[in-house]
Amino acid sequence: MTEINEETRAIVEEIGAAANRVETPCGDGAMVWRIWGKGPAVVLLHGGYGSWTHWIRNIRPLSECFTVIAPDLPGLGESATPPEPHTAEGLAAIVVQGLAIVLPRQQRLHLAGFSFGGVLGGHVAAQLGERVRAFTVVGSNGLGLIRQPTDLKRVPPGASSAEALAIHRHNLGALMIADPAKIDALAVYIQSQNAPRGRVRSRRFSRADTLVRALPDVTARLDGIWGGRDATAWPHLDERERTLRGFQPEARFEVIEGAGHWVQYEAAERFNPLFAEIVRARLEQAQG
Repeated sequence: MTEINEETRAIVEEIGAAANRVETPCGDGAMVWRIWGKGPAVVLLHGGYGSWTHWIRNIRPLSECFTVIAPDLPGLGESATPPEPHTAEGLAAIVVQGLAIVLPRQQRLHLAGFSFGGVLGGHVAAQLGERVRAFTVVGSNGLGLIRQPTDLKRVPPGASSAEALAIHRHNLGALMIADPAKIDALAVYIQSQNAPRGRVRSRRFSRADTLVRALPDVTARLDGIWGGRDATAWPHLDERERTLRGFQPEARFEVIEGAGHWVQYEAAERFNPLFAEIVRARLEQAQG
């Protein structure tokens, strides 16, 4: 791949343009939120060095039944970078403050966090308390467990467009997507747009026990979805399952076989109905 065509860019632009865009305070600037659909609120937190586009293949299907809210997390995507030091608790507080504007009147929500979004999401859920009906962890680390190393490369200064795209494709294969055939032009474009805008260094949160520290204070119903070939977790997915169920024995732990870390993109056709079913089940339990 030597360049990204207009058709690929148009996919992102069209989905983004269909959203209601809301800004909330973030440091000296704004945190950017996008909202689609109607129905029970589902808040999707993206991964490190990412943006709302980590959910690009999930937004339309989910918004047929739910109000889908996907922010750019502080210091990532289009959102401003808050003052340092950056802590999980401090970043989560910015998200919580924003949700008070995006979802007023104490409306309850289902929270899902992918990778770093799940690590941060644990602290969001803990701070929001009963407002969060359920919290779905998607391929997150921060559990104080073994995290497999990944062979990621940096784009060197002065790299040509073709060279940069080749590195982004390599990194997708090393970390995000298990099946090389699933690394399409859209995935490469999203990676090429997101990675350079990462101003909050998220890996240190994921490599520690950041999420597991928050889970004792999470009152929401807890569930997990992992790709069976998640490069950061395989072959230790059973440890993730035991950890989550150590806090809530009834937690669901679903594995989408063959998929990698970016499971909701690589296996969207399996992830979307599974996640929607979890949201409905937790909603019914809360109403019952």
